[in-house]
Amino acid sequence: MADPRSPLARLSRPGQWGVLLAASIALAALLKLAGLPAALMLGPMMAAIFVGVGGGTIRVHDFAQNAAQVVIGCMIAGTITPAIIGTVLKEWPLCLGVVVATVAASSLLGWGLGRLRVIPGTTAVWGLSPGGASVMVLMAEEFGADGRLVAFMQYLRVVCVAGVAAVIARFWVEPSGAAVHQTVWFPPVHWLNFAATIAVAGFGAALARVSRMPAGLIFGPLVLGAALHATGVVAIELPPCLLVTSFAIIGWRIGLAFTRPILAHAARTLPQTLMSIFALIAFCGGLAVVLSAALGVDPLTAYLATSPGGLDSAAVIAASSHVDLSFIMALQTLRAVIVMQLGPAIARFVARRLQQQTAASEEPAPSVSESPSEGAHPDRSPAPGALSAGS
Repeated sequence: MADPRSPLARLSRPGQWGVLLAASIALAALLKLAGLPAALMLGPMMAAIFVGVGGGTIRVHDFAQNAAQVVIGCMIAGTITPAIIGTVLKEWPLCLGVVVATVAASSLLGWGLGRLRVIPGTTAVWGLSPGGASVMVLMAEEFGADGRLVAFMQYLRVVCVAGVAAVIARFWVEPSGAAVHQTVWFPPVHWLNFAATIAVAGFGAALARVSRMPAGLIFGPLVLGAALHATGVVAIELPPCLLVTSFAIIGWRIGLAFTRPILAHAARTLPQTLMSIFALIAFCGGLAVVLSAALGVDPLTAYLATSPGGLDSAAVIAASSHVDLSFIMALQTLRAVIVMQLGPAIARFVARRLQQQTAASEEPAPSVSESPSEGAHPDRSPAPGALSAGS
């Protein structure tokens, strides 16, 4: 409950939205200048945390949240091209092996955080899942995890991965000298393509709802849009201003749900979370070495293809270096799709295992007076020092 004495709580709702919008623009601009790929979502999320913790009472409407998810699904669909599909099909055994190993490692680290009661099990798994950060947060909430802690873990990982990748690109690889792409916020819109994209988004979301597809508002438009875009039937057209608005809406909804206790808990878990993130980065670096040796790709291409930072981080860093962009996007896209499909099942499995371990560790010892004839085994006793786990 907001403190009525706080300055933000005394502001009208339009006033609070004004503060949030101004802070979002300022923070996003600063993070963008710092070269952070997720700046357009991370900035609004940070601004919303400040507003929410500071006593703000505004909330994002469900319709806006749903529309933003649909747009994110279409955005991912627009990155899938015939070149990416061709790369995956050509080297599918190795690509699939790398992706499965990364997903397994992230799940194991998530299980470890849950086992140690650092972060609840399913939240830890979603927080370390190496897919697009925004998609993982949305799916995590749909399947019962704490979206605030998942967002904290996901965006912290984005920052760490982007920093490591930038260092590798700076010191290990000669820059290409190509100009970094500058976003044109209001480019000419191909209205026929845009109308087709909206139709794909609406039909994909409706189809996913009818079929009860997991995370359907994202995955329905993604599947339908990717199939039509990759085959050339539809050209996905999403104006940058629409994408930025969708990023901001998702960031606002996550950030406004933060409270002081949640922030305090996130701060307490920071050392363990950082350790798990850098363990995952190191594991993916090892996979990059294997990939580079097996396929003959350069080290930076291999690292960006396996790095657990998401599509946007890899693409932005690759823009100014001599790398194989199609190969990078192929592995990143394949992993994102697999994580979106396997994520719910993995989270449920980890939750069940942690619950079983918790129940086993908390099971009371049999009475010493119980006799073997009453069902007790004379040589069986609970293991001393049994560890307990959070679910």
